[in-house]
Amino acid sequence: MQFKIEKEIFLKALGRVQGIVEKRNTIPILSNVLIEATANEICLTATDLEVGMRSAYPATILSPGKVTVSAKKLHEIIKELPEQDITFTAKDNCWIEIRCGKSLFNIVGLSADEFPYFPYPEQENFLSLNSQLLKEMIEKTSFSISHDESKYNLNGIFFKTLEENGRQLLRLVATDGHRLAMIQRPLDGSQVAELSRGVIFPRKGIHELKKIAEEGETDIQLGFMDNNAIIKKNQTVVVMRLVDGDFPDYNRVIPKANELEVLLSSDAFFHTLRRMAILSSEKSRGVKIQLRPGSMEISSSNPELGDAREDLDVSYEGPELSIGFNARYLLDILQVMDEKQTRLMVKDHLSPGLLTPAGDQDFMAVVMPMRL
Repeated sequence: MQFKIEKEIFLKALGRVQGIVEKRNTIPILSNVLIEATANEICLTATDLEVGMRSAYPATILSPGKVTVSAKKLHEIIKELPEQDITFTAKDNCWIEIRCGKSLFNIVGLSADEFPYFPYPEQENFLSLNSQLLKEMIEKTSFSISHDESKYNLNGIFFKTLEENGRQLLRLVATDGHRLAMIQRPLDGSQVAELSRGVIFPRKGIHELKKIAEEGETDIQLGFMDNNAIIKKNQTVVVMRLVDGDFPDYNRVIPKANELEVLLSSDAFFHTLRRMAILSSEKSRGVKIQLRPGSMEISSSNPELGDAREDLDVSYEGPELSIGFNARYLLDILQVMDEKQTRLMVKDHLSPGLLTPAGDQDFMAVVMPMRL
C-alpha cells in the first residue's frame, strides 16, 4: 500500500481519532488506527469497542491496501514534519515508511486483519438534525453528566422525542444526582422508534458528537442499529454503544411548587458568584443566598481564609429566605445561558432551586440545596 497526502489533511485526520483510541492499552490493536487506501481516498477507522469513528479524506493512491499503526505515535510524527506532501508506504511485513522532504521514518504496524469489525450502516430511517441546534443542546446539558462510574445510567445524556402542545420536540436531559439540566427544541422530520422510547448516549460518545456538530453547517444524520447509535456527517461515521439501563424519572425531580420568583441579571449573578466562590470551602464550594424584597445577598465563609458578601439588586417580592447552594453548580448553569436575565424559582431552604433563562422556557436546570 502506498499513498501521497497533504500534511494538513493527514494531521487533521489523525487529530480527529485521538479522542477515540483506547488509552489503557488493554488490547494493543485498539490503540492503533486502521488506514485503508482505496480509489482516490484514504479511510481512517478508530474504536475502543464502545465508540468508533470512520472518516474518508482525499489522497493520491499509488497502490491500495490497509494497515494499522499506533494513532498517538503517528500523530506525533506527522505534527513535527515539514509543510510538504507526505508519502506513506506499508510493506508486506507491516512496517511503515513515512517520507516527507528529507525526513524518513520507519515504524512498526500491525496487520489490519486483527482490527475489530466496524459496521456499515444502511441508509434507512435516519433523522436529520441541525448541527448548531445539537451543539447548543449538548452544551446546555453535558455539564450535568455524572462522572461516578457506579451510576452508569447517569454517565451520559438522555435523548427522547415527544409531542407536547402539538409540537414535535427533541429533549435532552442529564443529571448527576446533585443537579439536573433539561433542554428541548422543536424537531422537524420523521420519528425514530428508539428516540420515542428514549436512549442514553455515553459520555465519551457525547464529546465526539459535539466535535462533529462544531464542524461546518451540514446537518447530522442520526440512526440506530442493534444497541448502537449511528451518527453521519459528510464523510464521517461515528458508531457508539448506547448505555444500558433506565434513565431515572427526571420529572419527579423538577420542582412544581417553587412559587418564589427572583429575576436578576445573568452577568451580575455569574460574576458575583465567582467572587464569592473564592472564599468558599474547597470541598463543598457552598455559598449562602439571602433573599429580601428587591435584593439578594450572596456570602461565603471559610474559617481558614475569611468571609465575603455582596449585595445584588433583583426583582423579588417574597418573604425573607436563606438558602445554600454549591457555587460551581450555579456557575456551570449560568455559563451556558445566553439570555441577559435569569429566573431563579425557590420554595424554601430545603427544596431544590430551579433556574431558567427569562426568555426561554424550554431550558431549565435544577440544583439541590446545601446545609450551610
